Amino acid sequence: MELSDLHVFRTVVEAGGITRAAEKLNRVQSNVTTRIRQLEQELGVSLFIRDGKRLHLSPAGQVMLGYAERLLDLAREARESVHDTTPRGLFRFIAPESTTSVRLPTPLSEYCRRYPDVTLELRTGVGYDDITNAIITGTADAGIAIEPIPDAPFEKLPIYNEELVLIATAGHPPIRSARDALSRTVLVFERGCPYRKRLEEWFALTGDMPERMIEITSYHAMLGCAVVGMGISFVPRMVLDTFPDRDRLSIHQLPPELRYAQSVMLWRKGARSPKLSALADILASHAAGINAREAPRTRKVAAAAAIPRATRSRRLQSR
Repeated sequence: MELSDLHVFRTVVEAGGITRAAEKLNRVQSNVTTRIRQLEQELGVSLFIRDGKRLHLSPAGQVMLGYAERLLDLAREARESVHDTTPRGLFRFIAPESTTSVRLPTPLSEYCRRYPDVTLELRTGVGYDDITNAIITGTADAGIAIEPIPDAPFEKLPIYNEELVLIATAGHPPIRSARDALSRTVLVFERGCPYRKRLEEWFALTGDMPERMIEITSYHAMLGCAVVGMGISFVPRMVLDTFPDRDRLSIHQLPPELRYAQSVMLWRKGARSPKLSALADILASHAAGINAREAPRTRKVAAAAAIPRATRSRRLQSR
């Protein structure tokens, strides 16, 4: 199987047919047709469903397209790594909405300023499956996700250590455990969101699940719903810190094992390129500054959680 055949195949798919593909490849149509037929003969399957002059990917062709893109991208990355150490070209990055909106503007601005020859494409992913599948299939070169992430297909760089908080409307009675929230409506993202998984684990500690769960499509909508008393939710504190009406929310502590989430930058093993390395360096430096600034608050939260409740009550009474 030749990479040139895979390139012709992908071009036909992207162009939508033989004629336009031949124009893009600067070849005659008969040559493109022959290369596609040779590839089909080698694989022993039909890659296209032919409807007159129109071509539609067959089920086998859809599978082959994913592999073709990965092989071609790996070949491109290998050439870049061997022949060019300057970050350049298209770089596709995927990250959760919360990280994209709060953490990434500063480091990505710095990245684009330092490396103007890189064309950065940024998109958001909902959860683990969305982000890792994009990287595995080659539709994203790298991304950010929340641990745990399997080691086998990826290389990982730990970056932000995010604190999670439980939020409710202001004046909400104390929520000391999941049992205090079983009768409440819970606001969540769609399945696959790592923070929703944490929340479900929290309820699983009681052996029960909440009476009602409502899926929300954005963090600020979720925070707004919590303000008016529609329900409670888990959110990263970094998102809460950007919310203008945060004083209209109450914050409740989570158990230590669920309170912190480690985010990592990840990419396919063997697919590290100069542009990826450059962004990894910038993100690592930015994350070190963020984590250092937030460490005192983290230690303060941990110390407060370690004080016995009776001791805290005596301190309050003495005031």
